[in-house]
Amino acid sequence: MFRFRACNIYSCLLENYKFFSTSSSAVTPLAKWASLASISPTQHVPSRGYKSGVLFPKTYMSASTSLLAQEQMNCEDIELMNHVEDRHGGIIVNMEKPMDSKFFGALLNDSLSHWREQGKKGVWIKLPLGHSSLVDVAVKAGFRYHHAEPDYIMLVRWIPNTADTLPANASHRVAIGAFVMNANREVLVVQESNGRFSGIGVWKLPTGAVDEGEDICTAAVREVKEETGIETEFVEVLAFRQSHQSFFQKSDLFFVCMLQPRSFDIEIQASEIAAAQWMPVKDYAAQPFVRNNELFNFLTKVGLSKLDGNYSGLKPVPTATSSGKKTFVYFNNRDAGHLLTSKHQNQMA
Repeated sequence: MFRFRACNIYSCLLENYKFFSTSSSAVTPLAKWASLASISPTQHVPSRGYKSGVLFPKTYMSASTSLLAQEQMNCEDIELMNHVEDRHGGIIVNMEKPMDSKFFGALLNDSLSHWREQGKKGVWIKLPLGHSSLVDVAVKAGFRYHHAEPDYIMLVRWIPNTADTLPANASHRVAIGAFVMNANREVLVVQESNGRFSGIGVWKLPTGAVDEGEDICTAAVREVKEETGIETEFVEVLAFRQSHQSFFQKSDLFFVCMLQPRSFDIEIQASEIAAAQWMPVKDYAAQPFVRNNELFNFLTKVGLSKLDGNYSGLKPVPTATSSGKKTFVYFNNRDAGHLLTSKHQNQMA
C-alpha cells in the first residue's frame, strides 16, 4: 500500500507558531504572544501582567505542547492502492494479491479522491482472473471494460471533467494468406475441415491469424508448416486487404504473401485441414469460386503476375525502432533497392 499524511489547518498554525518562536529579538515577547493569540483562538494573553504571563518558559511551552497535540490528533494516515504513474498523467494499478471487496471499494474511493486532487487523468486497473469478484466494485466506482485476455480483464476510468482521451482497445486483427508455388507452376492449396469453406469443395490458399508479438513473415511460414507440413522461405508481401465488421466487429488486415517451398511432401493438420495438394495454378484460378469472387480473382492475378516477372511486392527489411526494438519494414526492393545500406543488403543476401 501507498501511505500519505493528510493534516488539517493545525499544520499551518504550527508553522506560524514556529516562526514566531524563532523570530528576531527585535520582536518583543509580548508581540509574539499577541500574534500567536490571533491565530490560535484557544489561547489568550494573560491578564496578570507581562512577567507572569509571557516570560516564564512553562507558559510558553504549554502553548507549543497544545498545538502539537492537536496537530497529532488531526493528522490521519491514508492508504492508497499500489500503483505506478504512466507517461500521460495517468495511474496504472496491477492487482496481484487477493483483497476483500469491501476493503477494495473503500481503498479505491480514497485513492480516486487523492488522484483527482493531484490532477491525474486516466486510471487503469488490471484484474487477474482470480480477482473477478472485484469487477462489480470497480464498475460501481465508475470504471468500464477496456479489454480482456485469457488471464485478466482491464478496467479504465477517466477522472477529470474533460474529454476522455484514453486509447481504445485494439481495432484490428491481422491474418495472412500464403501463395506457395513450386517449379512446376503448382500452387499449394488446402480444403478446410471447418469454417465457411468446409464441405463445399473449394481449394484455397493456406491462411491463418498472426499471433501476438509475431511478425507477418514469420506467421506466414508457420501457418504453412502447421497446415501442410511444408517448409518454406518467405519471399515478399504481394498485397494486403482491409475489411471491417469482420471478427467480433473488429476490422481485419489480410496480407497475401509469396513463399518459396523448401520441402514438398505434404502432411496435413488433421484438426483443421481436410485435404491438401499441389494444384496446377491454372486449375486453381479456374475454380468457379475464385473466378466469381472479385477479391480472390484479383489476388490470384497478382500472384500470377509475380510468377511471370511483371510484379514486385514488398520485401521485409530488418531494422530497429528508436528504443532498440527489432522490427521489419516492408518495401518494394526492385524500385527502391538503392535505399538499402550495405548492412541491410548483407542481411537480405
